[in-house]
Amino acid sequence: MKYMLLMQASERIEHPPIHTWEPADVKAHLEFMRTFSDKLIADGEFVDAQGLAGPDEAKVVRSTAGAPAVTDGPFPESKEFLAGFWVIDVDSLDRAIEVAAAASAAPGPNGVRLNLPIEVRQVMAAPSTDA
Repeated sequence: MKYMLLMQASERIEHPPIHTWEPADVKAHLEFMRTFSDKLIADGEFVDAQGLAGPDEAKVVRSTAGAPAVTDGPFPESKEFLAGFWVIDVDSLDRAIEVAAAASAAPGPNGVRLNLPIEVRQVMAAPSTDA
């Protein structure tokens, strides 16, 4: 079963934004993420993983009769945002939760665990179109 693990970030977390961290802390965090993904690859569970630009670079697009309507982010009412994701292919929800917990343990400033919330959602398959 495929699951998407969504790494949430927030203005309200206990740690400052990564762009304000000391270079050694950023390096340790990125090495953790690289090692984490390498293990998923070695275990045959890795499908994809990406970090995302901040909400200040986000665009929301809506269909209109003419040109698409595009608005900028972030939005004042948004306190949390999607920082990145993994798509994994594992045998069970329990395993997906185990992987999410490991991702949550990524180090932040001074090596302290970030304990960011990781949302776990099953990737659904389209229904069969066979008649």
